[in-house]
Amino acid sequence: MIGHRLMGMSLLMTGDIVKGRAHLDRATALYDPLEHRQLATRFGQDVGVTVKSFRSVALWLLGYPEAAIADTNDALKHARETGDAASLMLALGWGLVANLHCGDYATADALADELFALAREKGSLIWKAAMTTHGCVMAVSGRVSDAVQMITSGAAAWRSIGSTIALPMWLTYLARAYAELDQFDDAWRYIHEVTTAAETTKETWYEAEIQRTAGELALISPEPDAAKAEVYFERALAVAREQQAKSWELRAAVSMARLWRDQGKGQQAHDLLAPVHGWFTDGFDTLDLKEAKGLLDQLT
Repeated sequence: MIGHRLMGMSLLMTGDIVKGRAHLDRATALYDPLEHRQLATRFGQDVGVTVKSFRSVALWLLGYPEAAIADTNDALKHARETGDAASLMLALGWGLVANLHCGDYATADALADELFALAREKGSLIWKAAMTTHGCVMAVSGRVSDAVQMITSGAAAWRSIGSTIALPMWLTYLARAYAELDQFDDAWRYIHEVTTAAETTKETWYEAEIQRTAGELALISPEPDAAKAEVYFERALAVAREQQAKSWELRAAVSMARLWRDQGKGQQAHDLLAPVHGWFTDGFDTLDLKEAKGLLDQLT
């Protein structure tokens, strides 16, 4: 069970999402609360909570947002039942990630507040640093200046304890925040930094979104470059397809379809986006799928 947990987490973070999910599925099936709960003292958190928390990320990436949120809620419920603060902080932190990507910023804010309060109570430097994810929520919900401050300070604290996990996500949102503030030199600096970081650590689960974000920056920079943006969007689509990350593929397809629509290529845009959107079977009330449906309606 522990081997499947570790393999699942490692494969997920390094971009082999399908195999990572398979190992996490196996770990979930093997988990026995009575037998394995005591392992929390050895591994720092309840292993069942850890598996469900990481599997929620895998499920979202693979295009199953409702299942992702179900795993998040299960992890939170189980963590509360154990009464173990470390397990609850882990469930809150990765639950925050799941709700951020599903576009439920109100729930993400609530989880962040609970996480911060618990981390402060327990004096946990690790999870105070992980509050950086709350800065990502701020970056996409109109609190851009606060986002820059929180992500910058949080990422520095995270690095100070020798950790690099989640930096590709955080720095991508930081680049977006700087772009919102019209500070494009800083935005591009962080895109280049996050690209290097991902290459160095092999944490590639966020690679498609890094490329897509770079494409969006190319379009809104003081000197817009549609050709450059298209190259980035193509890379994002290629990575997403290679990883079978349908949620990243949907975002990249939306970005490319918007570009093509604005270039008068409406049919080409529709033909790209329609099959990706049509693949999904749930989560139609999530932000990404709503945006994709709205764009498709414009293209038909």
